[in-house]
Amino acid sequence: MKDRVITHFSRFLLVPFAVLLAGCASNSHDSTTGAEPYFQTNGPEQQPDNISFWDGDRLAGRPSIKIDVENQRAYFYKGGQLVGVSVISSGREGHDTPPGKFCVTDKDIDHASSLYGDYVDQSGQVVVQNIENKKDPRPPGTIFRGAPMPYFMRIHGDIGVHAGYLPGYPASHGCIRLPESMAEKFFEYAPIGTPVEIE
Repeated sequence: MKDRVITHFSRFLLVPFAVLLAGCASNSHDSTTGAEPYFQTNGPEQQPDNISFWDGDRLAGRPSIKIDVENQRAYFYKGGQLVGVSVISSGREGHDTPPGKFCVTDKDIDHASSLYGDYVDQSGQVVVQNIENKKDPRPPGTIFRGAPMPYFMRIHGDIGVHAGYLPGYPASHGCIRLPESMAEKFFEYAPIGTPVEIE
């Protein structure tokens, strides 16, 4: 009898505790835009992304993109209204992303770098990784495999916006990397000629 009273009492205490815990759960909804943010980790070394969001599928208007290098953010506008925000990784020191006003001049959904990538053997195994094709000597029996840059949008020379590795700080050779889900949206809704401002 005593055991049954203790069990009943324990259940009585657990119900309010469970309700209290449920009330502490974070709300992932972005109240400023009404959009649900993307939560994305693209590998063990990338930072979780609880900042990026997209709410531009149903809105019309002239597109434009603004890149904020200092805060590592990209903003997508339609008709002057903000419809998307993305975390980015811009150019690291010595490969700085150039500031200025540009526009999308070329788009390639399956782009690969002609400058940076890996030397691989005939079976595709990486022999030397993270090389610069025009500077690093190629080991005998290897070929160059350019780094993949999905959803690439060229904006200035070799510089573009594309999906890529996001460690949480500037790490590229000058390009603006986005999470793949956001790069796909930017690519879809930014036709050639879309203004891109980098500051």
